[in-house]
Amino acid sequence: MQGKKNTEKQLLKILIGAAWIDGHIQTEERQYLQKTAQKHNLADDPEIRPLLNELKAVKPDQCYAWVQEYLGSSPNQKDYENLIEAISGLIYSDGEMATEEAKLLTSLQEYDPDSTSPLEKVLKTVQTLYQRYANS
Repeated sequence: MQGKKNTEKQLLKILIGAAWIDGHIQTEERQYLQKTAQKHNLADDPEIRPLLNELKAVKPDQCYAWVQEYLGSSPNQKDYENLIEAISGLIYSDGEMATEEAKLLTSLQEYDPDSTSPLEKVLKTVQTLYQRYANS
């Protein structure tokens, strides 16, 4: 079992990767990432700092690899929900969803431990995202 700090760090790396997934980081996404890093005392972490300050771009493949590393082959529901919630917050921080961001969210459905079919996974994720967007 990973320590809480390491889990937070992994999640922040995924968020940074998700912000880069459409090729650039929006101002609102940058602010969201900075706030998240400060909240978890990770802004000065040697691994996070260059990513957070956009000194190093993150390729989509790296983001997906971090997701796989974070969730593993049999994720628990709590980790999955934390990831969906964090990524959704980032994606909706700028008020728009790029195609690449939608693809990332769709790909996360395969990790949902509560879902039984691909269609159910898609419907559940779309419903959750719509509700969050409608309530924001």
